[in-house]
Order: sequence, then structure tokens, then C-alpha cells
Amino acid sequence: MSIEKVKAYFATLGREKEVMEFPVSSATVELAAQALSVEPARIAKTLSFQGEDENHCILIVTAGDAKIDNSKFRHFFKMKARMLSPEKVAESTGHAIGGVCPFANPEGVRTYLDISLQRFGTVFPACGSSNSAIELHCDELFRYALAIQWIDVCK
Repeated sequence: MSIEKVKAYFATLGREKEVMEFPVSSATVELAAQALSVEPARIAKTLSFQGEDENHCILIVTAGDAKIDNSKFRHFFKMKARMLSPEKVAESTGHAIGGVCPFANPEGVRTYLDISLQRFGTVFPACGSSNSAIELHCDELFRYALAIQWIDVCK
């Protein structure tokens, strides 16, 4: 189970008890915001894109109210933005849609954080299931996600 992998990862950091699980779905930005009683923009959504070939996956974590700007994406990555199908997301990340997160991903998954998150002190990414989250400072999110860099690819 994906959430168990994420909890095990956070256990190595001494933070597994901070992973929250809800009795309701947090599979979308709106549902997560309701479950956490926070504004939707503070939900750190993880989007999955096709990398340079079929065997590579790019994750971009953005603020809940941000949308990918195709022109900025193309300029940064030198390719068209192509989101993965739900089946390919689960295969590439080990997390199903609604619980995709930047933690405990297979080797080769490249994670970037969009600067849209930096306006908040803390944000809430999912933790591998459609009813989980953890509250992290942006610098913690960067470290724990093993992010490559902060990028600007949103509108």
C-alpha cells in the first residue's frame, strides 16, 4: 500500500506520526482543503508528466490554485507538457491518482517544486493515499521530496 511506503519513509525522518489520515476523501484540492480546513491554494498538488521517454516521469508540485503554463513548461523542459494516464501514474510512481505525492517514489522519478508554493509558510502534500496529508514548510518539502529545483512553470 502506497501510504505505508510514505509512512515508512517519514519514519526514517522521525515524522511518521505527522502523517494525517482522514475519514473523508482528500483526493482533490477542494476535498483536501475541506478535510484540513485550509484554503485550497495551500494544498500542494503533485502533477505527473511524461519525461523524455516512456521510462521517465516528471513530478511537479504546485500550489492548489496554480495551473501549468504550457509555454513555460516547454521553455524549461524543452518538450511539450504531456500528463500521464492514471494507469501510467500508478505504474511510474507507485501512487494512485488522488494520493500522488513527492515521497517514496521509485528511483528515476524526477521531482520539481513550482514557486507558486513559496507564498505560504506551510503547505499540505498528499502522502500516498486519497485521504492523507502532512503539513510541511516549503524547505522541508524540498528536502523530503528530494526535489531537483524550484521552477516557475505555472500561470
